[in-house]
Amino acid sequence: MKREKTKLVTSIGGQALMEGIMMRGPKKTTVAVRKADGTIELEEVKPLDWVKKYKILRIPIIRGIANLIDSLVTGNKALMLSADKALEGEEVPEEELSKFDKWLDEHFGDKIVNVIMVVSMVIAIAFCVGVFFFVPTFLFNLLSSVLPFLNDQIIWRSAFEGIIRIILFLIYMSLCTLNKDVKRVFQYHGAEHKTIFCYEYGLDLTVENVRKQIRFHPRCGTSFIVLMLLVGILIGLFIPFTDVWLRSSVKILLLPLTVGIGYELIKICGRHDNVITRIIAAPGVWMQHITTKEPADDMIEVAIQAMKDVIPENGEDVIR
Repeated sequence: MKREKTKLVTSIGGQALMEGIMMRGPKKTTVAVRKADGTIELEEVKPLDWVKKYKILRIPIIRGIANLIDSLVTGNKALMLSADKALEGEEVPEEELSKFDKWLDEHFGDKIVNVIMVVSMVIAIAFCVGVFFFVPTFLFNLLSSVLPFLNDQIIWRSAFEGIIRIILFLIYMSLCTLNKDVKRVFQYHGAEHKTIFCYEYGLDLTVENVRKQIRFHPRCGTSFIVLMLLVGILIGLFIPFTDVWLRSSVKILLLPLTVGIGYELIKICGRHDNVITRIIAAPGVWMQHITTKEPADDMIEVAIQAMKDVIPENGEDVIR
C-alpha cells in the first residue's frame, strides 16, 4: 500500500503485553488490557524517567543505556500488570492443581504470576548471555581448530560471530511464533505499530483507519535489537582476544557501548526518513515480519484506548 509522507513523528511508543498494550507518552504511560469478561481496563504505570530527572543521563550514548534500563523496568511492570488483569477472575478447580501448584499458591498466593515472571526473566537473561555471547565465540574457535589460518582473521571472526547471533535470534523468534500465546502478543505488537502510524498520519483513531496501516515501524524494539547485533559485529573488530571466556567477558563489559550506539541509530531512524536511514532500519524492519502479526479488530480497540489515554493536549509528543 502506497502512502504519503508521514505528517508528523511522535515520541509516543509502546509495548505489546498479555492481552494488552502499554503506550508511553511524554506525560503519561498507560496499560490497556482486554479482561476475561471482554471489557478493556486502563491503568497508569510510573516509569523511572531517569533521563528527564538527571541532565547527565541526556548525554548521547549514556541516554541509550538509561532509556533501556527504564524500558526494561517499566515494561516488566506493565507485563506483570497485564498478566494479573488478563487472568483476573479465572480460577482453576482445586482438584486440577498439582502438589507443586498448591505449594506455589500457598506460599505466594496472588503474587504467583509476578514470581513466575521474575524467575522467567532471570532464566531468560542467563540463557541469552550464554547463547548470544559464548556460543558464537566457541563455534568460531571450533572452526578455527580445523582451519588454523582463521585464528588471525579478526574480521572473519567478528563477522562469523555476528552472523551466528543473528541466525540464533531469527530461529528463536521464529520458534516463539509456534506458541499461540506468544503469537497473540505479536498480534498486539502489530496493533501497537498500526495505531501509532494512524496517529502519525493525522487520521481519526478508528478500527477501520488503524487496520489500513502497515505494521512495520522504524522505532521498534525488534529493530533496536537487530541494530545492537550489527553494532556488535563492528565492536568485535576491536577485541583482539580469542579465548572464549575472555572475549565473551569483554563483549559483555562493552554491552553498554553497544546499547548506546544502537539507541542513537534507532533514534535517528525514527526522526528522519531518507535513503541512509532506510538502509540502517531495513534489517530491523525485515525482522518485524516475524515479531509483528496482523491484529484482530478487538486488539486494535485495545491499542486505540491506550493511545488516546497518553496523547497530550499541547502537542508535546510531536517531534516534527
